[in-house]
Amino acid sequence: MTTNPQETDVTSGATVWLTGLPSAGKTTIAYELAGRLRAEGHRVEVLDGDEVREFISAGLGFSREDRHTNVQRIGFVAELLSRNGVKVLVPVIAPYADSRDAVRKRHEANGTTYLEVHVATPVEVCSVRDVKGLYAKQAAGELLGLTGVDDPYEEPEAPDLRIESQDQTVQESAASVHALLTERGLA
Repeated sequence: MTTNPQETDVTSGATVWLTGLPSAGKTTIAYELAGRLRAEGHRVEVLDGDEVREFISAGLGFSREDRHTNVQRIGFVAELLSRNGVKVLVPVIAPYADSRDAVRKRHEANGTTYLEVHVATPVEVCSVRDVKGLYAKQAAGELLGLTGVDDPYEEPEAPDLRIESQDQTVQESAASVHALLTERGLA
């Protein structure tokens, strides 16, 4: 009896980087997808940007250089996990294209799958969601350097997938990413 290796091989790792503005829905989509992948038997980790900043990138600020360093650290950990059979979901803003490109190149150099998902929620929707109160603080003059408002966000020019989260449920957004993984033989 032969089996299809894609049906039985749940150890193929990959990094799925969900980039987008604050409150775009990146983390919510990542955790929804993680639950679905785990239920299918995949090894999954979510590298939440806030947790990484607290434990791996403590002491870094929000200058361009510090943001680049943070993204490279996350990219290193993601690639390490993914080349060892883990599906790594990375809901991290990563505002600069060159930082994301460097992470992609690290993955390519090691033969590890890297997929970029742009959670393309408009800033107007993000500011209404304002999950962490960042937009309100920025509007009140209590916060400077908010990505997409008074600090740059360079949208991906050719992401593997673009999600307009304001037009679908979290489950539908996660299903879109799952469909991409399935199309690439990873789910």
